[in-house]
Amino acid sequence: MKNSIKVLLVAAVAAFAFQSCKKCKDCHYDGPSGEVELGEYCGDDIENIESSGHTVDTVTYDVHCSEH
Repeated sequence: MKNSIKVLLVAAVAAFAFQSCKKCKDCHYDGPSGEVELGEYCGDDIENIESSGHTVDTVTYDVHCSEH
């Protein structure tokens, strides 16, 4: 029984540690009236939004993300 608890505890700590390694960045684009914050993006979402940009009406703006 004690070994089961130890295994579960180690698994929980490992899962938390791997989740906290996920890199997140604050993203924005430069609109006509200045910088517009888009919020925080993590993992593959950062690459996706930076490569596709952010579209407002018919205009697509370059998105820039930086670590916080």
